[in-house]
Amino acid sequence: MLQLCRHVLLSVMLGVWSCVASGSESLAADPDRIDPKGLIVLMRHAEAPGVGDPPNFQLRDCSTQRNLDTAGREQARRIGERLRLIGIRDAAVYSSQWCRCLETARLLDVGSVQELPVLNSFFDRREERDAQIAALRLFLAGLPRDSAPVVLVTHQVVVTALTGVYPASGESVLLRANGTGEPAQLGRVPARPEAAP
Repeated sequence: MLQLCRHVLLSVMLGVWSCVASGSESLAADPDRIDPKGLIVLMRHAEAPGVGDPPNFQLRDCSTQRNLDTAGREQARRIGERLRLIGIRDAAVYSSQWCRCLETARLLDVGSVQELPVLNSFFDRREERDAQIAALRLFLAGLPRDSAPVVLVTHQVVVTALTGVYPASGESVLLRANGTGEPAQLGRVPARPEAAP
């Protein structure tokens, strides 16, 4: 009975996830097939009103940055609850050094957070894009296929450069580590499940 209840709950939660790659694991149809080993959650930070950062931006001074608002903090907590429901706990969590990403990563509450500079934004430094994405691909290639889940909290420009997906705030792209710098894309996790088709 407990297994049946778990299956129904996961089916409801995962029914809002959309598969984007043909032949990928069917996230919605068979939640028991979701294997957390080697799973990578590539997430854009939660809602932070505005675009880019103020002209006086300083990396270690959150008062000079665009930050999460109340809705963004709540959004990050809800996303963390959904991740825990599908078994993503004690994950390796890496974050951009921007305050809005670090706060999102901590509020997910799925593992201790480590800063990873290759997840930083290059929104105002497009000339750094190629070198940074190459370094991120090297990091991804080093993730073992059978590792615990990895959560990467970053920015829209990084997610798009890596995957071609333009994510909404709080949206994630699910990847599977495969020993290369181009992990398999499994699907997307919308930021607002109620808005999914």
